[in-house]
Amino acid sequence: MTGRTFGLALPEYPWDAMAPYLRTASGHPDGVVNLSIGTPVDPTPSVIRRALADAADAPGYPTTHGTHALRRAIVAWFERRRGVPGLSPADVMPTVGSKELVAWLPLLLGLGEGDVVVRPSVAYPTYDIGATLAGAASVAADSLDDLDAATRARVRLVWVNSPANPTGMVRTAAELKALVDQARGLGAVVASDECYAELGWGPWDPQRGGDPVPSVLDPRVCGSSTANLLAVYSLSKQSNVAGYRAAFVAGDSAIMTNLINSRKHAGMIVPYPVQEAMRVALGEDGHVQAQKDLYRNRRDILIPALQAFGLHIHHSEAGLYLWCTAGEDTWLTIGRLAELGIVAGPGVFYGEAGNGFIRVALTGSDERIGAAAARLHSSAH
Repeated sequence: MTGRTFGLALPEYPWDAMAPYLRTASGHPDGVVNLSIGTPVDPTPSVIRRALADAADAPGYPTTHGTHALRRAIVAWFERRRGVPGLSPADVMPTVGSKELVAWLPLLLGLGEGDVVVRPSVAYPTYDIGATLAGAASVAADSLDDLDAATRARVRLVWVNSPANPTGMVRTAAELKALVDQARGLGAVVASDECYAELGWGPWDPQRGGDPVPSVLDPRVCGSSTANLLAVYSLSKQSNVAGYRAAFVAGDSAIMTNLINSRKHAGMIVPYPVQEAMRVALGEDGHVQAQKDLYRNRRDILIPALQAFGLHIHHSEAGLYLWCTAGEDTWLTIGRLAELGIVAGPGVFYGEAGNGFIRVALTGSDERIGAAAARLHSSAH
């Protein structure tokens, strides 16, 4: 009897390839500075921790759709922070972080063989994984105009990521509207991953006279209808709650009704204490501003240091990363940084178009960011 191999045929997790570079960097006498993965390092704000603790007596099952209080908080946040008025609390839902939604959305939308999922040319790898899990095809393109007619006819889901990971690129409201109009013409869903929207810099930094990063649900983008649109957001970055797995999705009423029903059947439920922590976090803007100020300072320290090392920074208008190139092979740059005890993210992990680039995260402590900057400046002399 022939034995059967069980398991999904997914690619190896890319970050495992970083092991030798991490070993090299760890040998630095002043210790490693790991700026490869954007995991928050600053404390979770006390107001959020108190909300989690206060809700810890939770013997009953939580609701998949989320409490009414949480959904009202999400709707209020969209209007106050994202310029999206008039959302119905029925059309929002908490998710167990945003990565699980990205990975499972194509399957939950009913996509399968013959369908096409479009994702940015330089993108978070989970968009491709989601298509694979559903049995659909994933195509890298920054514009639907880049696709041939046969491929366009099969497009069922278009991922847009603004601000983008890893590039930090922001799409204007006009650019988003053009994409939405074109996708709607194909009958495709546009899912917008917006989890870095509170972290705009320069022209996208409202605290410095810039404009807020637009949402796909902004009336300037979608008109008077959320049809075929979903906005995905995470509190991990803005509120330092990556460990809570606290995120949400909002948009098209019919799609949301189906998603809620499917997730009920599958048991995809955010724990009640986390829902309460989210509710409080979404209503308290002070901690978001304080955290952004920390990241702005770290960004201001890293940019000239990376430039002194010979790196050119592209895009990086928003988000937690600096997208850089030295005009050489990605792994050569990664190796040179590792010799300084600095670990960065290889651009090749984000698609072929990322070759030659690296991603440097702002998520180090002030002390570690300072150490990295000193090493980069010293190496330039």
